[in-house]
Amino acid sequence: MALDPRLLEILACPEDKGSLLFFATEQVLYNPRLKRKYRVDNDVPQMLIEEGKAADAAEHERLLELAKRDGVKPNF
Repeated sequence: MALDPRLLEILACPEDKGSLLFFATEQVLYNPRLKRKYRVDNDVPQMLIEEGKAADAAEHERLLELAKRDGVKPNF
C-alpha cells in the first residue's frame, strides 16, 4: 500500500500550514522549514504536532540531499 496521492496533495504541516516532503522509502513527511518529521504508519500520516520529531542538522542535510537525489518535491 502507498500513501494516497490525493491525500498527499492536501496534507500540510500542522504547525506552519506549509508544504511537506514525502519520503516513501522512509515513510516520513518532512517539513524542512521547521526541521520536523512526521511518520506515516500503515499509510496513515501521524500529523499531530506532538507526534512530530525534530531533525538535527545532520538529519536535515541528509533528507535534503535525499530529496534532491530522488527528485522529491514539496507536495503543494
